[in-house]
Amino acid sequence: MAMRSKPRIEPYTHAAAGWGALKYVAINLLKERVAGRDYRMLFRQNQPDGFDCPGCAWPDREHASTFEFCENGVKAVAAESTSKRVTPEFLAQNTVASLMAQTDYELEQHGRLTEPVIYDALSDTYRRISWPDAFATIGARLRALRDPNQAAFYTSGRASNEAAFLYQLFARMLGTNNFPDCSNMCHEATSRGMPLTVGVGKGTVTLEDFEQCDTILLFGQNPATNHPRMLAELRDCARRGATLVSINPLRERGLERFTSPQSPLEMLTNSSTEICSVFVRPTLGGDFALIRGVAKHVLELDDDAVAAGQPRVLDLDFIATHTHGFDAFAADLRAEPWDVIERESGVPRAEIEGLAAIYARGQRVICTWGMGLTQHKHSVQTIQLLSNLMMMRGNIGRPGAGLCPVRGHSNVQGNRTVGIEEQPTAGFLDKLGAAFRFDPPRAHGHDVVDTIEAMLRGDVNVFVALGGNFAAATPDTPRTWEALRACDMTVHIATKLNRSHLVHGRTALILPTLGRTEIDRQDGVPQGVTVEDSVSQVHISFGMNAPASPELMSETAIVANLAHAALGSATVDWRWYAADYARIRDKIAEVVDGFEDYNARVAHPGGFHLHVPAREREWHTPSGKAEFLVNPLVPDTPIARARARHGERVMVLMTTRSHDQYNTTIYALDDRYRGVFGQRRVVFMHEADIRMLGFADGDWVDMSTVWDDDIERRADGFRIVAYDIPRGCIAAYYPETNPLVPLDSVGDLCNTPTSKSIPVLLERAAMQQPPDA
Repeated sequence: MAMRSKPRIEPYTHAAAGWGALKYVAINLLKERVAGRDYRMLFRQNQPDGFDCPGCAWPDREHASTFEFCENGVKAVAAESTSKRVTPEFLAQNTVASLMAQTDYELEQHGRLTEPVIYDALSDTYRRISWPDAFATIGARLRALRDPNQAAFYTSGRASNEAAFLYQLFARMLGTNNFPDCSNMCHEATSRGMPLTVGVGKGTVTLEDFEQCDTILLFGQNPATNHPRMLAELRDCARRGATLVSINPLRERGLERFTSPQSPLEMLTNSSTEICSVFVRPTLGGDFALIRGVAKHVLELDDDAVAAGQPRVLDLDFIATHTHGFDAFAADLRAEPWDVIERESGVPRAEIEGLAAIYARGQRVICTWGMGLTQHKHSVQTIQLLSNLMMMRGNIGRPGAGLCPVRGHSNVQGNRTVGIEEQPTAGFLDKLGAAFRFDPPRAHGHDVVDTIEAMLRGDVNVFVALGGNFAAATPDTPRTWEALRACDMTVHIATKLNRSHLVHGRTALILPTLGRTEIDRQDGVPQGVTVEDSVSQVHISFGMNAPASPELMSETAIVANLAHAALGSATVDWRWYAADYARIRDKIAEVVDGFEDYNARVAHPGGFHLHVPAREREWHTPSGKAEFLVNPLVPDTPIARARARHGERVMVLMTTRSHDQYNTTIYALDDRYRGVFGQRRVVFMHEADIRMLGFADGDWVDMSTVWDDDIERRADGFRIVAYDIPRGCIAAYYPETNPLVPLDSVGDLCNTPTSKSIPVLLERAAMQQPPDA
């Protein structure tokens, strides 16, 4: 079995990265038993002639830099390049029931899938099936649907533009817009909120803007764990004198100090760079009130400037020329009482005014954010308010300033760009239909939460997943599992075994696919796939490793064969497109705005930037201007209602990743920057809350959700860890705490699960000893 640390809590006092990161890289490379001990691949990661990191979506400088060290990127590459294998023989010897008893970490350690398999109910095992028989089985079931909307097509953010485009075309030619997508669970608030303010659901900055900014406000982020390469960019900003502020309930170690593995001086002298000089820590769910307070004080600072005859704080020219609705927005802010802002944000007025002063002094400000802003009930309104705050001083569409949502998986943004969208625009559908001579479905389809509810009703009974780990990533775990098990068929295109393959429909298939690091040959010719990063840069990726098995097919080829089996190739010659990915890119260029001359432009080292209108101060809104929106602060929330019933005993839970985790993939059982080793069932709490509830540091507790639908939601057996977190807030890892997230606890206008603000009660666990991790 894989190596693991002895369970212990040991506060981490070092800077992020540095020698500690190198040590853990070595451990992971040894643990994964990389095939042939060939580590040359690490020097081809994020290179013009190499492969794009299968991890996060943080951009690369010109995609042509020298070797960039990233601990979590190495973990992802090592996990994909492992020599460990999940063969049909292994699956035949291990029942689904026995595999279900294993942890997510243990499932990850079995290695790469090698051949297509189908579930055998009599033996409760997966058995070998040939590729032609697998495609025929799936195609026949899809053709038998009485309504194409009985099928749902899930997409992970690791899928390439080519595979995702073909996938959405396949589903739409079948007749559905049911595209549950990993973005529904992370940055959907960004995608739904920003178009109403600045006309686009993407970031407005490039990496070059980070070279010119003087202030960065980082909301709800932990870059050291979730996108480590971003720390190098932040380090450079800090070293040249920019002011960096972390706005997050947790004071994450990676935003305090960072030792760059690319800096010989820092490594040899064991020195580090201070990243953030200011930490503002709102209560969970308090960001909207906090940003509202910052915007209110910016108005007050402008009033003071007028009274003193000083230069204005507001950018009046930008507001007059480029925006609409400012007067109503300002009047609403002025009417908001400060005591309400303080109470709802959990931040004293003096701190809010200090943050506003930092923002007002900045001449070139970038705001970045992660899921700390997007997984709340009022997340869309929060993103819109943040856009409005930036508009007050003209910090959108000028060098060194702008909005920067930091996406998670490497191509989650690209998937949306090329059509993985359950609410497609009429313009996109018109162009898609013209390019492929069919009439695409027009009705909006199901997102993730809608799909689970539809499966529970029996309205969706075929579930196809292009990557990902749906059963582990989604909320309300027992209900999601019930929904998946109610399906007639589940199909998973995957590289490694995961929980979703064990929570299956009556017929279930696993189709093994190539990883990003592996050579993808079609008709003997190596193919490159393209991805889009968080700043809308599109670049190409070529694998370099030999495939883990000769039976593996690429995602693009699997999608093409599924489409051929279900629809035939009279209208679209699916396998012809899959034989040369450049043909798919030509069609993307025909359908999707901004991809003109796709093949020629992506051949340039580093690829090309997609046009983002707001970056050029073009506002694709109904008014033709950036919109100030009035979104009132609403104190009546599920948290407030839970506390009205149960008082201060109600804690607000945020689910979070450990450092040895990427999304639902558990690489190891440590979270060293938070001082947790060899275990995952921990809950971080403020010492005063621990005492108030009658517990002690190290006690074991069970958690239950306070909700109003009479469904019991529990997660049992968590060790209390005293931690520096705001009063009334707790944090624990997912997927272990996903059972506590109600399916209908979602963000307004975006339907994203509110995994950062769940009201829970804690009680002493029956057994005060650690369960098996």
